[in-house]
Amino acid sequence: MKKKTIANSLVFVFALFLSTAVFGQKDRSEIDDKYKWNLADIYETEEDWKASKEAITAKLPQIKDFKGKLTQSAGDLLACLEFSTEINKEAAKLYIYAGMNSDLDMRDMKYAGMKKELQQLFSDYSAAASFINPEILTTDWEVIQGFIDEEPKLKVYEKALKDLFKKQEHTLSEPEEKILALSNLVTGTPYSVYGTFSNAEMPNPEVELSTGEKLTLSSAGYAKGRAAANRTDRELVFENFWNGYNAFQATFGELLYAQVKSLMYKAKARNYSSTLEAALKPRDIPTDVYHSLIENVNNNLDAFHRYLKIKKRMMGLDTLKYLDLYAPAVKGVELTYEYDEAQEIILKSLEPLGEDYVTVVEKAFNERWLDVYPSPGKRSGAYSQGAFYDGHPFMLLNYNGLYSDVSTTTHELGHTMQSYLSNKNQPYPLADYTIFVAEVASTFNEVLLFEHMIKTIEDDDVKLSLLMDRLNGFKGTLFRQTQFAEFEYKMHKAAEEGTPLTGDVLSEMYTDIVKRYYGHDEGVCHVDDYIHMEWAYIPHFYYNFYVYQYSTSFIASNTLAQRVLNEEEGALDNYLAFLSSGGSDYPINQLKDAGVDMTSSEAFEKTIEAMNQVMDEIEKILDKKGM
Repeated sequence: MKKKTIANSLVFVFALFLSTAVFGQKDRSEIDDKYKWNLADIYETEEDWKASKEAITAKLPQIKDFKGKLTQSAGDLLACLEFSTEINKEAAKLYIYAGMNSDLDMRDMKYAGMKKELQQLFSDYSAAASFINPEILTTDWEVIQGFIDEEPKLKVYEKALKDLFKKQEHTLSEPEEKILALSNLVTGTPYSVYGTFSNAEMPNPEVELSTGEKLTLSSAGYAKGRAAANRTDRELVFENFWNGYNAFQATFGELLYAQVKSLMYKAKARNYSSTLEAALKPRDIPTDVYHSLIENVNNNLDAFHRYLKIKKRMMGLDTLKYLDLYAPAVKGVELTYEYDEAQEIILKSLEPLGEDYVTVVEKAFNERWLDVYPSPGKRSGAYSQGAFYDGHPFMLLNYNGLYSDVSTTTHELGHTMQSYLSNKNQPYPLADYTIFVAEVASTFNEVLLFEHMIKTIEDDDVKLSLLMDRLNGFKGTLFRQTQFAEFEYKMHKAAEEGTPLTGDVLSEMYTDIVKRYYGHDEGVCHVDDYIHMEWAYIPHFYYNFYVYQYSTSFIASNTLAQRVLNEEEGALDNYLAFLSSGGSDYPINQLKDAGVDMTSSEAFEKTIEAMNQVMDEIEKILDKKGM
């Protein structure tokens, strides 16, 4: 997903979502083309990419022709904004082509080099275009409103222009904006180094499981090994994997501290009181939403502890350990699905959203919008890339055949459909939706998948497995992501108060939060010491207060999905309108129009109620089975 503003801030942010399991990898040449991206939909050849890059490079200097004219007439302002839009759109196309090719084999530095070329090019352009916002702000809003009334084509820029004036106190002078734009050359380095090191160069230990299988503990191998049914295998995987991270604790600490400092620099430069305010205020999100989420979750840890006790009961353990959380809770039941079978299940589950919605998803499956299977060097996890405005979104998967992979696929399809519908229904300046609502469509689809599956299953063990998977969604999205959000807030706050964020400091801070969430001291779930390094495994801490939105979106999507499934009047139409609204309104308003108010605690309370209902169903079956 790409973020864009009228300030020509060409910083591209891609939403990554961790997959939970990966199996043996084939070489990419062994995978059928129908399961791989067709990146020719973007550029037919690399030569076409190079030609487009050369063409846009030649255009970029034209930005200086608009300087000094932006407040003279409606026509001059429109010409500049339309030029900026054209550059943004083509830049996104160039960047995603290079970036997605790089993601297919991160060991190949050619495409990484192409990305760096673009980063340099557009950083220089952003510096050259840094006069735009300060110049517009030299006049009064009444003048700009007059231009909009005079020139109808300016209407699509009205919201962005209003936002600019709302943020006037955080907009700098032209020379200062230029310096801040040039800083993009270096402020992205911590995440870039983190990604390269953790995905491509960090040594991966190898372990031998009780089955005799040798498992290399890359991110993919760890995802597989942590779900092993044999507890001794899990202990082996966890200990070796996290001790591998511990060997680089100081390095990971320096990288994350560098990221925090870069955000502190930008927040202070723009006169925000904190990095949190700098991240949320431009999106019109009250910081109270962030703090309320953490408070509400901490006040409801008893529901989370109930889940952990159910997990312990189902696994027949005397002591539940953190390393048990990814293992199957129902012995002898492993839901596996070939990818083609998963497509059929997903399509059936999405039927409540209507024929038109399902038809587009079929198109995504059939026309190679997805890159499905893992291969050596491929980026781990999964994401949906919706920045190709004139084309279609693309999805990266590492499909493993487990039910969790089916869920990940429909999750990413939710993102894809929100991008697709927004791009089709909104003009380019209003198509990009904010990250606050980015996880609503994805987790909405997960609810539909669960509701479809649970109605088709009769066997109690299979039903238990599905109910536990649903609970794992509450665990992983509501509680775990809020746990991450609390850690992110506390590390930023500590840095802002002058505490250097060394690896030791981050580990101690993270351990305190994890032990509290999982009831370590109360004997609910034992957290081994090596889990102190888990913070170094989470790339989202480089995304600038992103993770809390998984939780808020999960809360919103559960409410909206139940309204659609209950066929409440207007629920489906309102939801599809929400998916099609892009960035045409503020996210709190968009969700309110769709049917959920995120400024109240009602949706959170309903979500906890739904979680307890699932746990009630599980306990009924366990009692029936005498477990």
